Amino acid sequence: MLRVGVDIGGTFTDFVVWRSDARQAPLTCFKVPSTPPRFADGFIQGFERLMSELAVGPDEPVVVMHGTTVSTNAVIERSQPPVALFVTQGFRDILELQRLRLLDPTNLRGTRGLPLIERHQVVEIRERMAADGGIIEALSAESVAAAVARVVEAGIGGVAIAFINSYQDPRHEQQARTLIHQLAPELDVCLSSEVWPRPGEYERAVNALLNLYVKPRMSSYLEQIERYLTSRLRHVQLFITRSNGGAMSAREARHFPVHTLLSGPASGVTAAQLITRAAPEKHYLTMDMGGTSTDISLIRAGMPSVVDQTEVGEFPLTMPVTGIEAIGAGGGSIGRFDGPVFRIGPKSAGAWPGPACFARGGSEPTVTDAYLLCGYLDAGAFLGGEMRLDADAARAAFAPLAERMAATAIDAAGAAITIATSNMVASVLPYLARHGVDPQDVTLVAFGGNGAIHGPLLASEIGIPRIIVPNNPSVFCAVGGVVAELTHDIIAIVQQGAMDTTRLRQTFAGLADAARAWLGRQTDPANVLDIALEYWADMRYRGQSFQIPVRMAAADGIGTADAVAAFHDEHLRLHSHADRQAPVEFIELRVRVRGALDAPGGNAAAQSASGGRPRPRGFRQLHIGTALLKDCPVYDRAGLGVDACVSGPCIISQSDATLLVPPFFTARVQAGGDIILTQEH
Repeated sequence: MLRVGVDIGGTFTDFVVWRSDARQAPLTCFKVPSTPPRFADGFIQGFERLMSELAVGPDEPVVVMHGTTVSTNAVIERSQPPVALFVTQGFRDILELQRLRLLDPTNLRGTRGLPLIERHQVVEIRERMAADGGIIEALSAESVAAAVARVVEAGIGGVAIAFINSYQDPRHEQQARTLIHQLAPELDVCLSSEVWPRPGEYERAVNALLNLYVKPRMSSYLEQIERYLTSRLRHVQLFITRSNGGAMSAREARHFPVHTLLSGPASGVTAAQLITRAAPEKHYLTMDMGGTSTDISLIRAGMPSVVDQTEVGEFPLTMPVTGIEAIGAGGGSIGRFDGPVFRIGPKSAGAWPGPACFARGGSEPTVTDAYLLCGYLDAGAFLGGEMRLDADAARAAFAPLAERMAATAIDAAGAAITIATSNMVASVLPYLARHGVDPQDVTLVAFGGNGAIHGPLLASEIGIPRIIVPNNPSVFCAVGGVVAELTHDIIAIVQQGAMDTTRLRQTFAGLADAARAWLGRQTDPANVLDIALEYWADMRYRGQSFQIPVRMAAADGIGTADAVAAFHDEHLRLHSHADRQAPVEFIELRVRVRGALDAPGGNAAAQSASGGRPRPRGFRQLHIGTALLKDCPVYDRAGLGVDACVSGPCIISQSDATLLVPPFFTARVQAGGDIILTQEH
């Protein structure tokens, strides 16, 4: 069986392949250029290369785990055909009102973000459910019929339905869908109670709108991919990675593409979990640095951080997703003067033309240009020599900044790298503080196209003593596809009524049954090697305005007293305070199911034994901070065997990535091919 991880980015599409009959063989990894806006063309080109190089026959079973930004781009670009929203009478302005809190309350000219649809596309329906699920006003069929006629006349092709309190009882939303299908079967209908049924009418409406909005583009893309795959292979399964770090069937992704909006960054965290299994009690900070931004996340006790609300573009996404924070500093981030202040980002050179050194017409100075001028990159060995970098273009791009600074272009490039590092520090330290973690207790896992260069600089700046650079850092998110499990969350709102142990266990049992049923719809049960269930409760002190997710033990052994005690412990860890005498409320219960498919159990790349003291292939001059370091050795990663050890400052180069070992760090190669950097004391 062949398992293929695919991750599409703006510049490159990454492929990682693992064969189950060659478990200890290295992963096959390569990149092909992305082909925006026809991303399917890049996928097909890469898959054809895969089938040719690996001699894949038409009868070989193949599992494809595909991460894509198709749905995310549709939201950011706002490029899809218009859709409508049906709401309870009296709630027409829900998208404009949003929430009371402004993004920047100190900005007197601040405004709320523009809704995804215009006000005239929001239609009121006569109906009303109570907070406990009781019916206050029955659904008006006449009101639905009038709304459908209005939508059809406007040429709108889809309707999202978000009635008040439908998370408690979805009957009115379901009845409205039935009526719509009878009156206008061509309309696509999406129910908020099916996307993610939880309190918060604004967030639930946005979830449903986002899901409906991206469906046409996602469906069209998946249809192209499936048509191609089935034309080339007789036994192929296509799964799509999702924002919670897992995956789902392509059929499920067609119906609920909202779950794919943050799938790319989440896959990198999933891959990093493999590395953490060796010491799951430690804290790991993942750092995925690409061309536009740097994504960070925390893995604690072997489990990634999970949040129930994040943002996609200008819109809240409210459902359990891998907790990832984006920093506006990437390899393509542009340097500029803002008055007297030298800034990096958030504007990026993008995939095209990209940094000036790519010699594709870009002329603005970027962080990647700075890497080249400071000696971190080899102009003739970028991407294994497939792409030559233009140092003269990079120098010309930095010349205006250097003139403003009365310095050399290399000095300006060094300043750009320092400022980019400072941007990261300003985000990483508060992020760790919010999670109650000291940087000295953290191991940094650095990956992405630029993570192995800038990760060590960040660690050196904030005192992280240990860094892990995976064997295939630039395609690590695609590695996440190779190891991803089928993952889904099922939720129940339990805020109404008292919670006792019997109700707690019964609710968890019902959620577990629904989770197993979902898993059975994704693939043949024979393909699932193991099923794991996680039990979570969102709880708060009575009167609190926010709740805390707390992981429970096995559902059949948990009681309310144990759950409350676990809540106090978690509140103490996060906020250094717990009132064990105060009453505690259960808000929602959640079960996460994870179905494991056949996958590598660890880093599948075999590594040869060390052949003695490492020998550099050459020497290079490096500019790190304000220091000029001469005669720094450059090593080929392929020539470093197990236990090979080198000291900084030096460079470790491979075809798809460059690793910078700063002064006072030592790098050692592990058995699986990962490299661990340790700060010398």
